[in-house]
Amino acid sequence: MSSLVRISNAPLVRTLVNHSLRSVRLISSSQKNRDAATLDIPKKAAAPSGAAAASSVGSGRNWVSYGFDRHDEAHDRSVTNSSFFFTVTLCLVLGTAYWAYVPDPQLQDWSQREAYLELRRREAAGLEPISKDFIDPAQIVLPSDEELGNTEIVI
Repeated sequence: MSSLVRISNAPLVRTLVNHSLRSVRLISSSQKNRDAATLDIPKKAAAPSGAAAASSVGSGRNWVSYGFDRHDEAHDRSVTNSSFFFTVTLCLVLGTAYWAYVPDPQLQDWSQREAYLELRRREAAGLEPISKDFIDPAQIVLPSDEELGNTEIVI
């Protein structure tokens, strides 16, 4: 911000900088031991019984479901991994490789190669690249001057 003030001494920039500095709230991030609350839990009271632990699957840990199974963490994790494997590996990676190496369906590469070969052949024979009589002039039907009338002809 100080570089903005040094670069431009415009009153608008000064006003914005001063306003932003006035509205800043400073927060101390130092840890104060007297403010921290501590709670001593005996180990026997913290451990749930065997039956309670079996009934609450994943409740002892902070488990958040990926959305495939809300009750079984192992099944949720395996379905998540398999779905990402199929979408990323098979669809994106193998799909991109297939798309990159598929033959040219519209034969654009072939037509361009053929055009270059034809140009070289015509140049070697001393001919023009495109003949004036490419289409027989007798086959072309043009409108007469009367049919054209006042139509503008751009060549």
